[in-house]
Amino acid sequence: MTPTSRLLLSAAGMALALSVLPAHAQGAAASYPAKPIRLIVPFPPGGGTDILSRLVATKLTEVSKWTVVPDNRGGAGGTIGISEAARAAPTGYDMVMGQKDNMVVAPWLYKNLSYDPTKDLTAVAHVAYTPVVIVTRADSKFKTLKDVVDAARAQPDAITFGSPGNGTTIHLAGEIFKSAANIKIRHVPYKGSNAAMMDVLAGNVDLLVSSLPSAISQIKSGKLRPLAVTSAKRSTSLPDVPTVAEQGYKDFDVSTWYGLFFPAGTPPEIVAKVNAEVNKLLAQPDVKEAIHAQGAEPQAMTPEQFGSLLKTDYAKWKGIVQASGATIE
Repeated sequence: MTPTSRLLLSAAGMALALSVLPAHAQGAAASYPAKPIRLIVPFPPGGGTDILSRLVATKLTEVSKWTVVPDNRGGAGGTIGISEAARAAPTGYDMVMGQKDNMVVAPWLYKNLSYDPTKDLTAVAHVAYTPVVIVTRADSKFKTLKDVVDAARAQPDAITFGSPGNGTTIHLAGEIFKSAANIKIRHVPYKGSNAAMMDVLAGNVDLLVSSLPSAISQIKSGKLRPLAVTSAKRSTSLPDVPTVAEQGYKDFDVSTWYGLFFPAGTPPEIVAKVNAEVNKLLAQPDVKEAIHAQGAEPQAMTPEQFGSLLKTDYAKWKGIVQASGATIE
């Protein structure tokens, strides 16, 4: 065989290999999912993340005929579940419902976090965003945010506020408000939203800073009194509740988002397929209604748009966390 013949044969082989790889990848995506998909929920049952995760899992199972199984892996502000997802094989059969807490805040709080969200995970589908809400028990003496501020100035550190855990966006929303109002109120961290909710209802803490999905059922039932939402504009779920900014704290805006992530290296064809199915669900009236009922706003994005949001917030919250002085070992 001449050198020219060998060169032509090698080139032909390379062309064949290149043509087969995309077809193989597309074939894997076409047959996906061939078995149940585990959806890691990085918080205990009952909180906002759990509620939205189970809604997505149920609807994907009903509409897309996939089998999606929620798996609660709570602890350490959601970082345990995210770490497990980051370590999983990139096959498309382990995904996680991440949120701003553990994806863009935790990396700047925890000194020895085992994952880098911008490198170890792949953004798949944005699901919803929601404001944080400041609430108190319905029979509390606090009727407005001003009442809280006045009492805190009269008795520094006498008022307590609960949150679902150290280092969550929700916890930091409370810290940011303390700074904006120049008051001292004492933070009481819990292991998830449900435990914090039970204690504010029992009167063991004065205030609860919570995701709206976690608190809205108790607000609607009349057991909790909302004092403010932390977003730039009022929530469509609670249109009568003023924002923090409307109550004298200009430009105050803290909200959180929820979305699905795969381990880094998951085939892009599978990422695109899951994104398309989730975005179809978010366009359905019953799904929109269910998300609104939880106090959240559905919002579809492409994987690229969601990945860009992740990177932007990741950089932004570095400064916020550093300014707060908060750290977690």
